[in-house]
Amino acid sequence: MAEIPSTYSESWFRIAQQRVSLRAHVRVHRQFFRGERWYVLQDPFNNQYFRVRPPAYEFLARLRPDRTVDAVWKETFEADPDNAPGQEEVIRLLAQLYGANLLHSSLAPDSARLFERFTKRRQRERKAFFRSIMFARIPLFDPDHFLKRAMPVGKALFSWLGLLVWLVVVGAAMKVVIDNFSDLKDQTEGVLAPDNLFWLYVGLVIIKAVHEFGHAFACRRFGGEVHTMGIMFLLFTPIPYMDATASWAFRSRWQRALVGAAGMIVEVFVASLATFVWVSTSPGTIHSLAYNMMLVASVSTVLFNANPLLRFDGYYILSDLLDIPNLHQRSTGLLKHGIEYYCFGYKKSTNPARSRRETVWLAVFAVASWIYKVIIFTTILFFLADRFLILGMIMAVVCAVAWICVPIYKLIVYLASSPKLERTRFRAVSVVLGFLLFLMLVLDVIPFPNRFRSPGVLQAYEHSLVVTGVSGRIAEAVTLDGSDVVKGQPLFRMSNRDLELQIEAARAQLAQTESMILRAMKENSADLKPLRSREEATRKLLKRLLESQTELVVRAGHSGVWVAPGIEDLVGSWHERGKPIGQIVNQSRFYFSAIISQKEASRLFTDEIRDSEVKMYGQAGETLMVVEQTVIPADQQNLPSAAIGWAGGGEVAVDLQDKSGTKAVEPFFEVRSTVVGSEDLVMLHGKGGRIRFDLPPEPLLRQWVRKLRQLLQQRYGI
Repeated sequence: MAEIPSTYSESWFRIAQQRVSLRAHVRVHRQFFRGERWYVLQDPFNNQYFRVRPPAYEFLARLRPDRTVDAVWKETFEADPDNAPGQEEVIRLLAQLYGANLLHSSLAPDSARLFERFTKRRQRERKAFFRSIMFARIPLFDPDHFLKRAMPVGKALFSWLGLLVWLVVVGAAMKVVIDNFSDLKDQTEGVLAPDNLFWLYVGLVIIKAVHEFGHAFACRRFGGEVHTMGIMFLLFTPIPYMDATASWAFRSRWQRALVGAAGMIVEVFVASLATFVWVSTSPGTIHSLAYNMMLVASVSTVLFNANPLLRFDGYYILSDLLDIPNLHQRSTGLLKHGIEYYCFGYKKSTNPARSRRETVWLAVFAVASWIYKVIIFTTILFFLADRFLILGMIMAVVCAVAWICVPIYKLIVYLASSPKLERTRFRAVSVVLGFLLFLMLVLDVIPFPNRFRSPGVLQAYEHSLVVTGVSGRIAEAVTLDGSDVVKGQPLFRMSNRDLELQIEAARAQLAQTESMILRAMKENSADLKPLRSREEATRKLLKRLLESQTELVVRAGHSGVWVAPGIEDLVGSWHERGKPIGQIVNQSRFYFSAIISQKEASRLFTDEIRDSEVKMYGQAGETLMVVEQTVIPADQQNLPSAAIGWAGGGEVAVDLQDKSGTKAVEPFFEVRSTVVGSEDLVMLHGKGGRIRFDLPPEPLLRQWVRKLRQLLQQRYGI
């Protein structure tokens, strides 16, 4: 008899003499994952699946009501001593199957306590329901009989002919969208209007119903059974759902992946048909419904269904293509294994990954899915709070309890009573306390750089806009664009034939008036007074016309660089009075005008600005040093340049009704910083950039709390 393996368990005596076996209704499917053979146990009553390796299945297959567990385990070991499961693995395996009601057994009360945590399935389901309350599911009916009757439709949908039709329809719909993109974009602006919300929800229900039936037909097409359909409350909004867990039993991973993608495939096809309806109808009920179906199909597919980081279609497709079942559970198990094995010193912890490549996939997925889940749930909470503040606050409390309080409680219970830590409990507690102490030091004690950035525009201290003083045609560009000029230097010359005629007429009228005055002095002195008034008015008119004639030659108001791109192309064109032609910029001294939002302005007045630096867009490698800084204490609403606002491609929100593009939506404060750059750096007046303000260092936790308070005060006034 071969030597008994050393992987014993202190609890083995509890089950060694028990007689258990798989229940008669359990179905077994053989599958291959990453070239390895596995066995999938199916419970057809509750549609649950369990995957086991061949050595574990060899042990389960030998179980009978007339044989003890210990005898079967020894027989399995003798048959394959290198791969036979150890006692710990057997206990864990039997406990899971017993908790899932897949084992027939007459366990003694003492043994039943060993499996107590696995027999509380209903409690776990209730807890899972409340943990995922924003995605709660309620089953309603069994659609399997309907699917059997409609299977000819399902076979036609998922065939080569169905693929050809799908490609033609979707391709044609994409062309329609491209041809009518401007109209589609305009209609998007009113998608959340009150009169469209009802049709948006109707479109969501129709698309999701089609989506779920797509899964169901694909699953039934390849031999699976679908016994559950119902309603899922997505953010408390009821939409259809179905359970296609039967696809787990498919041997081909491509069939499993196709079942996961079937909902999106059918959804896109129906959305394509809705596109043809939308483009063929005029505004009205059918038009709005078709548009909303198109919108729902695109947004939900990208953000939820196709995203592998959430446990929707994309997740199951990725799991099937990677041949890593239970991707989410095993990735969490990998992190737990790493902590138990390397941090707590529990050397019996088993790695759920079967290879180094699988370890990498599980680790990347665990971290990425956790980060994305936090981001998406935070976005959802703010979305709810923006519309229903009380509901958003309640959900925030629920999430805080589920993500913070409950894990802390479980960690305390685990450290205090877990049998795994009997020999390493002191080390585990020390590691946790040390980590918490380190976290506290990093977040609330050690000061970190404290800074914020703001957009702005570079401006010369001396600059002026050159405009036409009178109406006329540009006759000559005297000074070319980019030339250095001095005060009074001619920039360009204009001509105005009407002005010349008016001057000649004024001179003739003045000469006539003077002759009439001489004659009145000899003949009729009573006419002298009105003639003198006429002469004075004519001289004033002539003087004004001559001044206007002088303004036909536009001169520099101060020294600097003449900036007038394309001035040569303007020769011969007519321009009304006051038309901007160019500007003169004195490049000897510049300042950066920064826009400080209301939430950051308080830091300018309460904290000392230790340092600042400016970087211009397109010149990230160059830095402008700040030599002098002035904070303008009064709040403003007109931007110093349209380049900072949305209208000019900037990041500051502006009033869309303001044609100049300089009126900000919210008041702001302005900081003017005198800057200098290197000799090689080209400083251009009106160029946008960002300034970084360095404040006294502060722990990260205080910085985060302040930003959260500012966000809540800005959005909700609390």
